[in-house]
Amino acid sequence: MQPNTNQPMPPAAPAVAGLPPRIDSNQLLRGHRTVEIEHGEQRYTLRVTKDNKLILTK
Repeated sequence: MQPNTNQPMPPAAPAVAGLPPRIDSNQLLRGHRTVEIEHGEQRYTLRVTKDNKLILTK
């Protein structure tokens, strides 16, 4: 069964003064082990390793 990727992402946790906003990795991955992130003209790949670590590559 494929995850539904058409659902809007829930909002990020409210920012605390002086700290960056926090987004749960599940919000980005939406049930997948790999996602592509576009940043300007560049495309990056965020993936979960077999050890449950995150790796971001260009």
